[in-house]
Amino acid sequence: MAFPQTPLDIQADLKIGGVWQNITADVFTRDLMTIIRGRPDEGSRSDPGKLKLTLNNGRSKVNPAVSGRYSDGNPLSDLYGYIGRNTPVRVHLPASTSHLELDGDPAGYVSTPHVAALNITGDLDVRAEFDADMTLTAGNLGILGKWGTVDADRSWFLRYFDGNITFIWLDSGALVHSTNISIERYGGAVLRVTLDVDNGASGHTVRFYQGDTITGPWTQLFTDIVGAGTTSLQSTTSALRIGPSDASTTPPRTPFVGNATRFQVRSGIDGTLVADADFRPLAHGAAGFTDSVGRVWTVNGTATVRKRSDRMVGEISTWPPRWDVSGNDRWVPVEAAGILRRLGQGAAALQSPLRRRIPAYSPLAYWPLEEGAQATRAYSPIPGVAPLTLTGVNWAANSDLISSGPLPVWAAGTGPSAVMQGTVPAPAGATTGWQVAWVYRLDTPPPTTLRTIMRINTTGTVREWRIQSKDSQSKIFGVDIDGNTVVDQGIGTSNNIFGTWVASHFRVSESGGTVTYTVVWSDIHGSAGSYTNTVAATAGRVTNVGSPPGGFSSELDGMAMGHIAVFGTTTTSAYTSALDAWTPEYAGQRMVRLGSEENVPVSVRGVIADQEEMGAQRMLTLLELFGECGDSDGGILMEHRSRPSLRYRGRTTMYNQSPALTLSYTTDGEIAPPLEPIADDADVNNDVTVTRIDGSSARVVLEDGPLSVQAPPDGIGRYDTSVQRSLATDEQAGPIAGWLLHLGTWDAPRYPVVHVDLAAAPHLADAVMAVDQGDVIRLTDLPADVPPGDVDLIVQGYSESFDQYGWDWYAACTPAAPWTVGVVGDTNRGRADTAGTVLAAAATSTATALHFLTTAQQRWVTTAIRPGAFPFDVRLGGEVVTATAITPWLNDLFSRTVSNGWGSPNSGPAWTVVGGSASDFSVGSGYGTQLLATVDVSRRVSIPAVHADFDMYCDVSTSATATGDSLYAAPTARMLDSDNMYMARVAFTTANAATVVLRKLVAGVGTDLGTYTVPGYTHTAGAFIRLRFQATGSALRVKAWPATQAEPDVWHIAASDTSITAANSFGTRSIRVTGNTNGATAAIRYANFIVVNPQTVTATRSVNGIVKAQTAGTGVRLATPCIVPL
Repeated sequence: MAFPQTPLDIQADLKIGGVWQNITADVFTRDLMTIIRGRPDEGSRSDPGKLKLTLNNGRSKVNPAVSGRYSDGNPLSDLYGYIGRNTPVRVHLPASTSHLELDGDPAGYVSTPHVAALNITGDLDVRAEFDADMTLTAGNLGILGKWGTVDADRSWFLRYFDGNITFIWLDSGALVHSTNISIERYGGAVLRVTLDVDNGASGHTVRFYQGDTITGPWTQLFTDIVGAGTTSLQSTTSALRIGPSDASTTPPRTPFVGNATRFQVRSGIDGTLVADADFRPLAHGAAGFTDSVGRVWTVNGTATVRKRSDRMVGEISTWPPRWDVSGNDRWVPVEAAGILRRLGQGAAALQSPLRRRIPAYSPLAYWPLEEGAQATRAYSPIPGVAPLTLTGVNWAANSDLISSGPLPVWAAGTGPSAVMQGTVPAPAGATTGWQVAWVYRLDTPPPTTLRTIMRINTTGTVREWRIQSKDSQSKIFGVDIDGNTVVDQGIGTSNNIFGTWVASHFRVSESGGTVTYTVVWSDIHGSAGSYTNTVAATAGRVTNVGSPPGGFSSELDGMAMGHIAVFGTTTTSAYTSALDAWTPEYAGQRMVRLGSEENVPVSVRGVIADQEEMGAQRMLTLLELFGECGDSDGGILMEHRSRPSLRYRGRTTMYNQSPALTLSYTTDGEIAPPLEPIADDADVNNDVTVTRIDGSSARVVLEDGPLSVQAPPDGIGRYDTSVQRSLATDEQAGPIAGWLLHLGTWDAPRYPVVHVDLAAAPHLADAVMAVDQGDVIRLTDLPADVPPGDVDLIVQGYSESFDQYGWDWYAACTPAAPWTVGVVGDTNRGRADTAGTVLAAAATSTATALHFLTTAQQRWVTTAIRPGAFPFDVRLGGEVVTATAITPWLNDLFSRTVSNGWGSPNSGPAWTVVGGSASDFSVGSGYGTQLLATVDVSRRVSIPAVHADFDMYCDVSTSATATGDSLYAAPTARMLDSDNMYMARVAFTTANAATVVLRKLVAGVGTDLGTYTVPGYTHTAGAFIRLRFQATGSALRVKAWPATQAEPDVWHIAASDTSITAANSFGTRSIRVTGNTNGATAAIRYANFIVVNPQTVTATRSVNGIVKAQTAGTGVRLATPCIVPL
């Protein structure tokens, strides 16, 4: 029997001496074991995880010979000296599937011996489903390969190295090939690499992919990596290893640290499966297995197959012993915390980017010069290097350099000159070159005389080098031990080495009695100039750096300088990227780098290159810098559940998620009480300002809608917020403000807490254990008194409590719907929503023909134009309906033959004819005819309209050109009768012109509202003029053009009039007046009469279970609108 009929198999372990030890028997079941993880809201920063449990501190059941086992100061405890502050602890539960766990120990790996099937020499397809910490930018982690420690045993290898995922192979000639992609392109999903040894174009191709499962679908992470010439794989008999290592490499290669589910090797791309290490079906602790294709695998050393689900890995900081007055009951209540607690406990701000970066490159000497205002000398963080003396300056007077703390400014004035002297220790071994680097800012260069910026003393032929500058020239000057000039090289330089921060590098190398000297100037935007030359000399080593013997010239007053370093090599990237404080740098990229620098494991989920680019790295604590990254990108920084490391979940990983857990309200235990939706203003932000730190701001305001800044009832009032973000450019602030406004104005109830009772719903155990921060859960079958339909929620954090027969899980949630964003080409998520649509007419609860009136911007797509765009769902008045077709409300192509009337259009109600006799009306040859057999009698047709607002097209023509007087043709709207209407009337004149008049008839009195003559047009019988006639409220507009031409962009007539406001009817009106001599055969022709707005929607009603009549004016939106993501 299983839980809850039998006790829940909770296990607690302590890490003692580097090995996990089961202490479950000493965990009291009288107290609930509780775990809290995550964040309480949508902030980017999770709280440290918490684990509470009570340990038996009487006679131990784990070691019955010991009492007081968990008193860390008890010398009689077998754990004395092993437990104390921040002792690792983990709690885990049974899982339905297993996984591989590697701890980075070279002895811990999984292998299968060579067989003929693994001897692949052609195309290769390698796949790895694993979760590893790949933080150390200089790390060397083996993932999978047939790769021994000598070339004869090497075929191919997949690894993480130096910030890249690398695929290496040896060809049949033992030539090494290597390709890689930056880790910033990998999103932490299943990794796949293919090698096409002969791409058919005299080359070979490597491709890197990622996917959600080991069978795809796949997303290529980078463009094809194509090499010249065909290639091959060396035939070897080496074993295939998961987590291969090699202690002889620099740095030593070790297995990755993390979990893995499955690895595959295929001979050929999508070819024959030759290795399939699937750990899911294995027993807990399995020492070996045979895979689906017959490979026999061995689990070695510390590698472990675990069929357990870690609920939390934490650290116990205190062990407070407790007892009752009798002394018979003794216990230790412990509270473990996640790694975030330790990282934030008393943490100091990190030093400046340059100060942190430069010492990592092993300088012989380095002086940051970031001292306080009262300093008298500059210390060196390099052991054995004496302080640098510097006088005649104002310390800490310049804070302009974003990558540094405040630096000194030369300020001799009329007093003694600024004097600087720094002694450089000798390198440990012989060297053939060296480099001196520094950063400076000099806004006003010496106008006429070259002045020394840096003086360098050496043991070489050139005993003293001087780097000098003035406004348009620089110089490298060098003298020997006797003061004789050896180098006197002028260099033409521009003003781009002044007025900004510049890193200067002076490099000297020696080869065959020749010294090559180079000076390079680099500003924070790139290279500002360089010069290289040679001289017959020896390089020697640097002994001192500083000012000229008499001090710096007073013409250098105002110059700021710092970060002076001397290297025993001519090449270093110590200043690269650090000079501009790592701007720009992707959020996840910054986290990985900082984690590497601070030895804090960090993994990133989501493609790093899709994340926001950060601004300058400030002097903050590590967690504050991590928090800035999360704030800027909008993702979640969390603790890893299975190991003491951090994980950053990028914003884009939370877009368009499928639910990780689906809960039915009608199934016992799946949604336990309380479930309390709240529609409040707790998270509303409808006026958002985002300010880029040290940059500009962007403000976005929601002006319309129920959560807009308008006063109730039209809105909710103003809820403003202003935030600062670290951003690489000012342009990023606007989109981020828009995204925060979108999240802050989502109009739906919140479900702050969802409770699952696992004792009542044990079938959900595996799914619940798989849910982590940022995942989506779905609530179904909710009560009728909440908004209809399923509810998707993002889990921001959770708490859970266990005892032997109980397990309750509480998820802290926020709406997931705002994270459903547009996808180009997707038939559901790729559809742009309407900017404004209402029901043009009321509809019963069962009506399947609905009339949509678009009130802003683009109309809805029609079936005739985009048949593949159907069906789709829309929401109106809480009801979701499926639109299966959309047509213009009225569409008449006159593709029929009718006498004594006009019959019915292609879509829309039938025409009613009025005026003259029935025989005056007919349809044929693609147009409707109104015969003007008599003068001064209008012929009209009409169809009742569903709304007063409209947008129509109509083509008009005549059967003959006008004689005597004009012939008049007009599409009409809001037409009540012969005496009341608006019309877009065309007068086909006797001069064969087409004059358009926007005209109203009110009580039989006609008034012209605007006139337009179609330019350059000469009318001929049967030639059509196309009219577009539009009205929105009191605004009326008309445009006209020859039907054979494209529609013009501009409206030709616009007017405002409120005389007729009712919908009444659409139609036409034709008339021949006294004076016209065309005779009784003259006729007006109408073609392509189309009312494009409103539109008629064929709908399947109540697809979300809401059955109701809908009123005119009800708003219409897509049920799943396309949201443009950040």
